[in-house]
Amino acid sequence: MQNSKRILVAPLNWGLGHATRCIPIIQALIDHGHQPFIASDGVALSLLQKEFPNVPSFELSSYKITYAEKARNFKIKMIWDSPKVLKAISKEKKEVKRLVKEHKLDGIISDNRLGVFYKKVPCVFITHQLNVLSGNTTWMSSKVHQKVIKKFNACWVPDVEGKPNLTGKLGHLKKSKLKIAYLGPLSRFEKKELPKQYNLMVLLSGPEPQRTFLEEKLLKELQGFEGNILFVKGKIEGEQTTEEIKTGKGSITLYNYMKSAELETSINQSEKVLCRSGYTTVMDLAKLEKKAFFIPTPGQYEQEYLAKRLEKQQLVPYCEQDDFALEQLSRMEDFEGLTQFESPMDYAGLFTVFSKVNENSDPTPTSLST
Repeated sequence: MQNSKRILVAPLNWGLGHATRCIPIIQALIDHGHQPFIASDGVALSLLQKEFPNVPSFELSSYKITYAEKARNFKIKMIWDSPKVLKAISKEKKEVKRLVKEHKLDGIISDNRLGVFYKKVPCVFITHQLNVLSGNTTWMSSKVHQKVIKKFNACWVPDVEGKPNLTGKLGHLKKSKLKIAYLGPLSRFEKKELPKQYNLMVLLSGPEPQRTFLEEKLLKELQGFEGNILFVKGKIEGEQTTEEIKTGKGSITLYNYMKSAELETSINQSEKVLCRSGYTTVMDLAKLEKKAFFIPTPGQYEQEYLAKRLEKQQLVPYCEQDDFALEQLSRMEDFEGLTQFESPMDYAGLFTVFSKVNENSDPTPTSLST
């Protein structure tokens, strides 16, 4: 194709959410005749390599993000880790510049990777956090984040612009000079009417050590669950593994991870879902119209805000990690569950941003042809 573009897609490696919501974007690039390139690190990179084995992929410097073991230390841990994050951002800027030049890239899509930017090609930033909640420093963290976003050619927010919406104050500003486009909720999944195989699905992800803490707690608490449980740990490893545990009143089928197609089928086959309240998970469950129970990651303001907001709207109940016990799950019966927002996606229109030649750019054959 004459107008085919070579686009770098680079999600943040913070849990699996940033990577999984890039899956429909990477697929749309392919469907529209463009050539995607993938860049990330850790489990995010491994996941996308498994989903798109034929797409070129590259490893970027890791931010080495881990959570504090106790919620009250979350913010101080983030501040303590900030020097190494800033160092990684500086390194990835150089890595991205090299990738653009070596592979003649025409554009960049960064999902929350602050250093994935190069002024000589059009760059898009994906985020659902125009406001970054950080307790009593929310104003400052939001302004800093918005300043970073401002240098990009466009900001894509995976939510609807009006009300009702999924992100609330996270993804909506009263006034803004940012070039914002609302995509509608992004999900790699489709709702399917399938026979129910599982009474409950447990879906884990997120940085350590909190992912492991929750896995261990749930495996203990769910021993008394009446029915069949599918438990997906969210550990992206070389090979998929499975294990079955017989309990007194049913069974727990354990997977270390599932790829998208298998995960889509499994969620559709499950009556209810127990998981973190990460925003990508919220979008997926809304698309599949599931009843759910949320346990936000301790100390993560965004997940706590989303969980509280959705409970207040009588959609999904939640509790704190330390407070979870088996009987909490019965509360789901009193909540409506999530429903999808119909929002047609105009990918062709969105991708026109890569047809614009940046004023700082060097002329290339692809830029001259558009």
